[in-house]
Amino acid sequence: MARITPQALLNQSKRKKGPARISATTVFFCNLVVVVIVLSVVATYKHWSQRSRNQPISGLSTFEDTANSFADSKKYDLPGYAILNTSKGYITVELYKDGSPMIVDKFLDLCQKEYFKGMPFHHVIKHYVIQAGHGQGLGAAEDWTTKGKLHSRLATSPKHEAFMIGTSKTRDNTGFELFITTAPIPDLNDKLLVFGRAIKGEDVVQEIEEVDTDEHYRPKSPVGIFGVALKHEI
Repeated sequence: MARITPQALLNQSKRKKGPARISATTVFFCNLVVVVIVLSVVATYKHWSQRSRNQPISGLSTFEDTANSFADSKKYDLPGYAILNTSKGYITVELYKDGSPMIVDKFLDLCQKEYFKGMPFHHVIKHYVIQAGHGQGLGAAEDWTTKGKLHSRLATSPKHEAFMIGTSKTRDNTGFELFITTAPIPDLNDKLLVFGRAIKGEDVVQEIEEVDTDEHYRPKSPVGIFGVALKHEI
């Protein structure tokens, strides 16, 4: 067996540790992978950048939708009916929560404070209105009449037909006056804020309308409201 010299062993070791040649195919696929990674990073950045710009608008829209839904649910959670317990019987009133929300809120608040408990009907005008309140002196209904503005019987108004419930538009210190019309009245559009309608107890309204009054339309015998019960359904 031939002897291998140290120089031959050194040369053989150098040839084994030399760099291996990389094929063109390997280089192509490596470059392709790098390009794909770069494109993925760019696309991800654009996506999150766009989302961050739109986020405040989306959040505001969601908040507004939630607020509107809460307001609507609150409105429809309010009682829709009021039952007036009068000295002549019960009058059931449907409240116009959609048409007159501010007046209905005020009325409901006063009911909860028992404002109407013991309230008298202090003016009764046949074929016109009956008026209840805690005010003293000349009532609004009598004032409308004495000023020569009594309704014309030739015209009608759907808004102020018989058995509508309202309060005076006039702001004074007499508090919340309650009116119930007893006939179609076309000339009350600028005087009366309608917030409901009697759907039961129309005969009670008519019975109150028939009480004897003096020359100032004040009942000779006391007639009034004992209390008001609020209902969601009837």
